[in-house]
Amino acid sequence: MPNQQGSNRNQAPRSQRRTKPKSKGKKKFTMKKGLLLLFFTIAIAAFCAIAGYLWIILNGERILKENGDKYEVMDEASIVYDINKNEYAKLYVENREPVTIDEIPEKVREAFIATEDRRFNEHQGVDLWSIGRAAVKDVIARSKVEGGSTITQQLAKNLFLSHDKTFFRKATEVSIALALENHKTKDEILEMYLNRIYFGKGAYGIKAASKRYFGKSDLNDLELWEIASLAAMPKGPSTYNPLSNPDRSKERRGVVLKLMADQGYITQAEMNKAATVDYNPDAATETKRVQSAFVDYAIDEAVEKTGISEEELNRGGYKIYTTLNPDAQKAIDAEFADDSNFEQSKDEQQMQGSMVIMDQHTGGLVAMAGGRDYIRKGLNRATVLRQPGSTFKPIASYGPALESGKFLPWSTVRDDKQCFGNYCPSDLGSNKYIGAVSFTDALKRSINLPSVWLLNEIGVKTGYDFAMGLGIPMTKDDRNLAIALGGLTYGASPIQMATAYSAFANGGTYDPAHAVMEVVDRSDKTVYKFNENAGKKAMSEKTAYYMTDVLQEVVNNGTGKSAKISGRPTAGKTGTTQHGIPNFKSSANRDVWFVGYTPEWTASVWMGYDKTDKDHVVKKGSGQAASLFKKVMTKALENQKKGSFDKPSNVQEEVKPPNKVNGLMASYSADTQTVSLNWSAVTTDQAATYRVYRKESTESKYTMMGEVPANAYEDMQIVPNAEYEYYVTAYIAESNTETGPSATVKIKIESDLPPIDPSLPDPNNPDPNNPNPTDPNNPGTTDPTNPDPTIPVDPNNPDGNGNTNPDQGNGNGNDGSVPADTGTMNPDNPNDGTTVDPNAVNPNNNGNGHGNGKGKDKKER
Repeated sequence: MPNQQGSNRNQAPRSQRRTKPKSKGKKKFTMKKGLLLLFFTIAIAAFCAIAGYLWIILNGERILKENGDKYEVMDEASIVYDINKNEYAKLYVENREPVTIDEIPEKVREAFIATEDRRFNEHQGVDLWSIGRAAVKDVIARSKVEGGSTITQQLAKNLFLSHDKTFFRKATEVSIALALENHKTKDEILEMYLNRIYFGKGAYGIKAASKRYFGKSDLNDLELWEIASLAAMPKGPSTYNPLSNPDRSKERRGVVLKLMADQGYITQAEMNKAATVDYNPDAATETKRVQSAFVDYAIDEAVEKTGISEEELNRGGYKIYTTLNPDAQKAIDAEFADDSNFEQSKDEQQMQGSMVIMDQHTGGLVAMAGGRDYIRKGLNRATVLRQPGSTFKPIASYGPALESGKFLPWSTVRDDKQCFGNYCPSDLGSNKYIGAVSFTDALKRSINLPSVWLLNEIGVKTGYDFAMGLGIPMTKDDRNLAIALGGLTYGASPIQMATAYSAFANGGTYDPAHAVMEVVDRSDKTVYKFNENAGKKAMSEKTAYYMTDVLQEVVNNGTGKSAKISGRPTAGKTGTTQHGIPNFKSSANRDVWFVGYTPEWTASVWMGYDKTDKDHVVKKGSGQAASLFKKVMTKALENQKKGSFDKPSNVQEEVKPPNKVNGLMASYSADTQTVSLNWSAVTTDQAATYRVYRKESTESKYTMMGEVPANAYEDMQIVPNAEYEYYVTAYIAESNTETGPSATVKIKIESDLPPIDPSLPDPNNPDPNNPNPTDPNNPGTTDPTNPDPTIPVDPNNPDGNGNTNPDQGNGNGNDGSVPADTGTMNPDNPNDGTTVDPNAVNPNNNGNGHGNGKGKDKKER
């Protein structure tokens, strides 16, 4: 028992035993708990929604109440400063003429509703359907491609809000829109909207815009295409107004017309008719806002660089610091106001012009003229694309030829009447197709063929890439030989031409043109600053110096003499393009140009008519553009320190070609039927070859017959009874130079053989049916190449006609391989009506000598 008691000593009763606590399991999520969670979630969401709705409603009501009937916040004029940081212009001068809803035609209302807010008459200020549709499109495109703002929201933003893109501002915009819908009718909202929106060029409201762009005070006089053009502008006033961008305006107008047709406001026929009308800038009228082309250009650039709208930039108290030089701008303004600098027109459409001056060292635009009447019209012709004519030769042909290293300013190029495939450019003038001509002389005299020949030699791709590197907007259709003469698909603007030439003036460095240095907001915070390291190397310093040297010769002794500025080195090039009017025979031009530079500044001048027709063509040449360049630049540079063009250390000295070939003599051998030429060898330190040129008495031009290393030549390409004239030049391949022609020699090929009468039998073959008769004295041994055994066979001349070269014919040197000239080309103009064979290839040019007919006159786009 004790043991039993002892064994149970440590055993407590079952009820008193400690047991290991069980781990608590997860509480089950019951339906009751789920309902409670859902209830509180909905309650919180409802509370937030109600609170948000009340805030939106009350906030909108508060803003309307605080502003009373004014509906406008105070604006602060933005200011444009010149290069010296002196105030040049204040931007905000409001041009607004309110109209009532009764004065706004139904078609005008429909155009804006169809374009900006198709559900305007259905929603209450905010269109959730449009917002959802826009959101879906944005998600699909992975970027913001469509907005969901209603007309009422746009009005709210215009009335009370800045243009910052924050959530708070958007919420405030919604609150004001709802409040407006609560207090205003749809007609009142639309009336306020159409009276307040900005249409560009200083025009606020539909009536001011109608007068500004179309000269119509009564909105009922607006045509459908004009209404659609106005409705196209709110999306981007600076981009879609017809004065600044007629092509983009017309494109956007087409979108508006389609929206109107889709929504049943107009018929398909009305849409098609209104979409094709071209805008006439003469319909525009003067505004209260007086400003220069430079200021407008600077505003557009600031809009692009900052992303701030033009309207806010005008009225937001910004400081816009520019590159404008006031002295240069005064010089341009004075000369463009002088009518004597322009040809007199026979009617009200006057001859126009534009000019750009820039600092090639920085790319900063110094001054600008958009036209003779820019303040009234607002069309900035300095940005309009025109065909550049011969001013493009340094860009597409001569410049890249120098950069290739194959040519130097004293190299020899060719001026021969020839075709490149089906492209047959031509020259005008009394002394044309002169054969060998120096690189410098060809550009100095603006001869066409050498420019095309050069581009063909270096390859179209080389010239195309060089022009692209100078900022010219080329297309794939421009990859042809016609660009050597300025035949471009779309053309180039005066700003683009000045920028391209500035690289020649700046030692080969290309700096993009710009007008804005810095933009500062009203709190003195910089919102944009120009990157002064934006330049790039477009060519070597040596190429730029050589090109400048050649272009100085153009001004000093060539076509650009009228541009010479006294006391300052001046380089540049003239250019003209033919009128291109069908069935109109005249030597008048469509465009005249001069692009040039001094060591300080580069400038381009264009002159012509906005619309070219038989009554509106330029009668004088490019000398008037060169003269205008001289007048403006002489005044503009008065206070600028005189500089010089720096010469790089690696520039080669000119290699003078040897003296002309002397002692040329010619003799004829009747036995071999060849002309033998001999002359005295030239004395030179470099290896020389000799080029032989010949023309037959019936021909007008010489043809190069061959190139030989020695001072003798055998001409086997002759015919009996012909008369030939020869000259010889010496060619130095190392420097690519050729001497002038030697004295000529003439020789007549006399023949004692009588003419052959084809009606008489051949005395050597009386039987015409047996061309190879058997010699009765030698049957079976007749040689078919020598049927008369009495005449021995010459092993070097088996056919008995003196022709020992099986590949060398006996023609007269004109076998028709050179097509006849098909055009008459102004020396400065590629537009000769010829076409280019896109498959034509120069066998010596790796397939690059082809074109596609872009030498035709282009319409301005």
